[in-house]
Amino acid sequence: MAVNPDFVGRTYPPSGPYAVDAALIAAFAAAVGSHDPVHTDAEAARAAGYADVVAPPTMAVRFAQASDRTYVADPEAGIDYSRVVHGEQRFVHHRPITAGDELLGTLTVDQIRQAGGHSMITTRTELATVAGETVATCTSTIVVRGGED
Repeated sequence: MAVNPDFVGRTYPPSGPYAVDAALIAAFAAAVGSHDPVHTDAEAARAAGYADVVAPPTMAVRFAQASDRTYVADPEAGIDYSRVVHGEQRFVHHRPITAGDELLGTLTVDQIRQAGGHSMITTRTELATVAGETVATCTSTIVVRGGED
């Protein structure tokens, strides 16, 4: 099955909530090699002006990809995940992700285009707190490699 182009413009209901705690932030910071104490020490984070430990900016991808699962797993979308490669990721941060946040992700399929026999899909995930405060906009492009059916 080919990627279904009729999904352009589709917005999925919010997914989550995704709980953010200090241990999760510390583990992500360690995984990406960020040693800034604002990621692991609440006092250092508060001294820097944050409410609590703050996530590295790229941690937003963790929640955006969790939101993407709904679309990728939708059988009518026509995505064979075994043929997916990650193409691009961009973030616009409206405020930092901090320990204590509970985030919701709302995914929209912005574009599907064909190039060289492959499908290039651009999605946008709006991350917000359960109270409705906008946190980040995550834009991702995945490539579903063409070829075998």
